[in-house]
Amino acid sequence: MIPSTFPTKDEIARLTARMLLEIGAVNFNTDEPFTLASGLPSPSYIDCRKLISFPRIRSTLMDFMAVEIMREAGFEAFDNIAGGETAGIPFAAMVAERLALPMTYVRKKPKGYGRNARIEGAMVEGQRVLLVEDLTTDGGSKLSFVDAIRQTGATCGATAVIFYYDIFPETEKTLGDHGVQLIHLCTWWDVLAEAKAQGAFTTETLDEVERFLKDPRAWQKARMQG
Repeated sequence: MIPSTFPTKDEIARLTARMLLEIGAVNFNTDEPFTLASGLPSPSYIDCRKLISFPRIRSTLMDFMAVEIMREAGFEAFDNIAGGETAGIPFAAMVAERLALPMTYVRKKPKGYGRNARIEGAMVEGQRVLLVEDLTTDGGSKLSFVDAIRQTGATCGATAVIFYYDIFPETEKTLGDHGVQLIHLCTWWDVLAEAKAQGAFTTETLDEVERFLKDPRAWQKARMQG
């Protein structure tokens, strides 16, 4: 069912951050930093996959996602909703249901047998496809999915995510240079503000996380050298 109410973008961001904190999807650890997929350290880690286990929260967030997609891209902007393997698949299914559109998913690489396909489901030439994922850091991982979609003859000019790091200045340029608009619900800055408002972590932890968010490369370099 297509949502009929439209909260402001700021309210969506605040409530999304609140939900992520409530279910323990936000992790801050300044003493023993997490290791990101890049191999670099970070005092913050977000686990959006946990959302699928909380029905009320996942339903509300998918309503928010549908609203933001229609508000930022248009009400009739897409013909197909594609999820990125694996984290994007459940969210793509829920968004497709709300927007009454076909759903497909994109493999990270061909499966190696049968049709050896990267696209699963029905995607045809000329369709306007929205790529749905759980989050984006620097935008780089989205490009392979976008290229796989375009190889079918379909177009892909936007990606929608629940969480956008918004700490690496090159992200939106990387996507923009590839012709991809980024739609998101909240960022680390929204989470930090809500964590401060709730007193969810110690002041020392929040201050250190804020130092990282303001200049992640310098923070990582200092930790690696230390």
